[in-house]
Formats: sequence, structure tokens, C-alpha cells
Amino acid sequence: MSEPSRPAASGATAPFDRGHTDDLMTFLTASPTPYHAVASAAERLEKAGFRQVAETDAWDGTSGGKYVLRGGAIVAWYVPEGAAPHTPFRIVGAHTDSPNLRVKPLPDAGAHGWRQVAVEIYGGPLLNSWLDRDLGLAGRLTLRDGSSHLVNIDRPLLRVPQLAIHLDRSVTAEGLKLDKQRHMQPIWGLGNDVREGDLIAFLEEEADLPAGSVTGWDLMVHSVERPAYLGRDRELVAGPRMDNLLSVHSGVAALTAAAGRDVSSIPVLAAFDHEENGSQSDTGADGPLLGSVLERSVFARGGSYEDRARAFAGTVCLSSDTGHAVHPNYAERHDPTHHPRVNGGPILKVNVNNRYATDGSGRAVFAAACERADVPFQSFVSNNSMPCGTTIGPITAARHGIRTVDIGVAILSMHSARELCGADDPYLLANALVAFLEG
Repeated sequence: MSEPSRPAASGATAPFDRGHTDDLMTFLTASPTPYHAVASAAERLEKAGFRQVAETDAWDGTSGGKYVLRGGAIVAWYVPEGAAPHTPFRIVGAHTDSPNLRVKPLPDAGAHGWRQVAVEIYGGPLLNSWLDRDLGLAGRLTLRDGSSHLVNIDRPLLRVPQLAIHLDRSVTAEGLKLDKQRHMQPIWGLGNDVREGDLIAFLEEEADLPAGSVTGWDLMVHSVERPAYLGRDRELVAGPRMDNLLSVHSGVAALTAAAGRDVSSIPVLAAFDHEENGSQSDTGADGPLLGSVLERSVFARGGSYEDRARAFAGTVCLSSDTGHAVHPNYAERHDPTHHPRVNGGPILKVNVNNRYATDGSGRAVFAAACERADVPFQSFVSNNSMPCGTTIGPITAARHGIRTVDIGVAILSMHSARELCGADDPYLLANALVAFLEG
């Protein structure tokens, strides 16, 4: 394969270079949970002049950048000066959650002199990738007064130990078989007694919160190993939660780059939670959040229902999520004529059974954006014999009547605790997203 073309070093639609990938690794490290991811995104938006608006407040129709936070989801948009109420939107959609291990309501467990944390499996992780790793613990603590506090124990605290080969001689020949309940509970210390409330008391102390103040929690495990360049020429990046914080990061960068420019649409970033388990929540793509924000933006600018209908009819969404690069050891699992490669540019994801929302007209929209940004792109389709995954794309199209196109970056080891992408692809994606948002 020839070297992919690079975006121009400067210009309206190509502001990013390899430094964007350096910044992605910083973003991944700062975002061990969806709650941290949206906080990191909000911090970047604030530096770019965006301001948070509360859903409980009345909204005004002033121009400029605004965003809404709800749990692990964020919707941000930029209203150009003089935008009409019926001005259409250009949306980059993504999700903030990744498959992992999440703490149960009664977290304190243990047996045979080991202290453990009771966890539940979230989404569809590659369970073996969580074994024998140094793991931290992060998430959201809800206090007695209803306020929330982010916590991040970003040091080796937990470990899910694998059974020694001496006690499972068949593992090499027959493969590792893991029971989600019995084999995935991490250890975090020694002790013969299980003390109820021990883990939360530890987190209160770590977060400098009063003892007994935490009455609710949303906690999850993460690998504390840092993202890193990999390979002889550092042409690869290994790191956690690329599915799908890679797209969130590129979406934030693209929105802040497009804000304030002379655009014919209203650029939007919508990053949802709970994609990995179906998107059916108040912060998921199948919930009302995006529709509510878009409608309120129209009405705040003095628009009517007719203006809302006109705006939605002209709106386009790029649903950006990671996809599968061809695997050198399992090439037969891929479609024989579609082999996306890392550092070959973003992928256009197609499935005729609507597991992806892309159609021919959507392909043309994405192709035009890539052409303006001087970014190569590839096509992805699943092997007919393999079930196809899905994204927020079909949900967004069906729920809001918005033309939607599924795209992303090709990676290996999807749903592993540590995934692998090309070092060039994140900034190639970001440049394509800027060109799309500029319309």
C-alpha cells in the first residue's frame, strides 16, 4: 500500500498534525471514565470560549459556543453570528463509554485471605485482556447532598490474577475459558474478614471527602499503563479506550477549530454514554438529549416548529466510531475485498442491513469533506459470514430523521483493555471532521 497523503500543513480545513496524536494520548490518560471524558472535553471547550448552559435554565439565542453536560454525555454547538432559526446542523456523533469492569452496589468481597472488589461486566470486553494488569479505579461519587465528585485512583490498586498454567494444563491447547462471575473479581489486599463499606471509605479518604458522605457511586476499573507510541518507526499507538474516546477527542478538536469560521451550518459535537450496552438511557443516543438540545437551539433563536423541521431536514450527522483494521493473523475473518489498514485514513462503514447508517448520498458527503481536507479514506464492510456490529448511527437517523453517515478509524484489538491504532489516523480523522463541520 502506498503512503497515505497528508493534510496540508496549514489552511482552513487542515489544522492538525502528529501533535494531535500526542494530545490524544494525554486525553486518554485524563479520561478513565465517561464522566472524566466529558469533564476533559468541557475543559477544552471552555478554553476555546464555549460556555456551559444548564438544561434547567431558559436559553437565549445569542451566538457563540455553548455546551450541555449530562452524566457521561456532552452536546456542544457553535451558533454563528446571524444564524437563522432554520439553519441546519452539522453533527459529529460519538460515544464516551468503553467495555470494562464496573463496581457492584455491594463492592466489598473476598475469600481465603484475599480482599476483593465485586465487579460486573460492562459491555463486551475481551476479558482476557484485563488479566494480570495493574488496575486503577475511577468514576463518580454522589454525596448525601446530591452533589457529585469525580475520583480517580490512577495507580496500581487492583489486579485480576490469572490461574497458573500448573493448575490448568489444558489452557494452551484448548484456550482460556473465563467465567464472568467466578474468574473476574479483582483482588486489592489481604484480610480474613470482609468489612462492609471498606472500599467507599477508602475512596472518601482518597478524595478528601467527609467520612460517610458518599451515598451513591458509579465506579469502574481501568488500566494504569500509559498510552505509548509503538513500532520501529513509532507509526502505531497503543492505549486504552480508543473505542471511542479517539473520536470524542477528534470531535472536540474539530468543533473548536470550526467555531467562529464562516460556515453555512451550525457545527455540533454529540458524545453519548452507554453505546456499548444499547444506548437506551437518558444520556445514550437512543434518549432525548440530542433532539432536545437541537430543538431548544432553534426555539431560542425565535424559531417555530416549521423552522425546526427545516433545520432537521437539512442536517447531516457523521457517526464516528472505531472499526476493524485487517488483522494480519486473521485475514480470513475480514471481507476479501475490503481491507482497511491503519494509517490509511478514516473508514467509511457500510452495511446494507442498516447496522450502519451510511448510504450512497452519505458517502458523497464524507468523500467531499475528505477531498477538501486532502485526507484519504477507506471503505469497511463486514465479511458476509460474520455478524456486524452497530453504532449510534442508525439510532440517530431513526430517532431524529437526520441523514447519518457512519465513519471512524480502523484499529486492532477492539474492546481490549489496550487497543492499537495508526499514529497518523487520529489527526487525519480530525482534519476530515473540520472539513465536514465547515460544510
